[in-house]
Amino acid sequence: MRPSNWPRAAPVLLRWREDPGQRGEPNRPPALATLLSTFVESEATELSPKPHSVIAMYPGSFDPITNGHLDLIRRGARLFDKLVVSVLRNHDKTPLFSLDERIEMLREVVQDYPNVEVDSFTGLLVDHAAACLATVVLRGIRAISDYDYELQMAHMNHRLQPGIETVFLMSHEENSFISSRLVKEVFGLGGNISGLVPPSVEARLHRRLSERQIVEVG
Repeated sequence: MRPSNWPRAAPVLLRWREDPGQRGEPNRPPALATLLSTFVESEATELSPKPHSVIAMYPGSFDPITNGHLDLIRRGARLFDKLVVSVLRNHDKTPLFSLDERIEMLREVVQDYPNVEVDSFTGLLVDHAAACLATVVLRGIRAISDYDYELQMAHMNHRLQPGIETVFLMSHEENSFISSRLVKEVFGLGGNISGLVPPSVEARLHRRLSERQIVEVG
């Protein structure tokens, strides 16, 4: 007696066992590819059809934007029909640059990419991505330490929004050590950050440092 909840592939196996001579080759099972195909088609969750236009979202705080960020934006713009660079509004932290300043900096450096847009979000990333019709979240991986955290976040995001996939891009070697935090630390101690951030961002950092020095002197 066959259990009623057996997958549809099971009868194929049973027919072969019950009637080994049906193909005239009693010692050979049906082609493995056919079995696997039957089983996968009956049991696997059907994938959603590919959207006509693939929209990806690249989230981050971008305080400030670095050449590592910009490299991922360039590559993402080439891979996807549309890339939305979304700035996190985190009310629990005091950023060096305001939300409006970060959005303005990003728009300055992505103006050569017509399929790149800049916006901001608060709350759950995947909810914002879904509202923008994005089906991909783009993330950069610089080192193994990044991967542990990003993998955890990718699994949680997929649980919350199964229709949104996470795509990881490895940082190029010359950008693998760059982070916004490190840039701010080096710059604050008088170090040279040329080549670590876009020129327009470096100019803004110098202006911000001058403003703080004026305030401190005053």
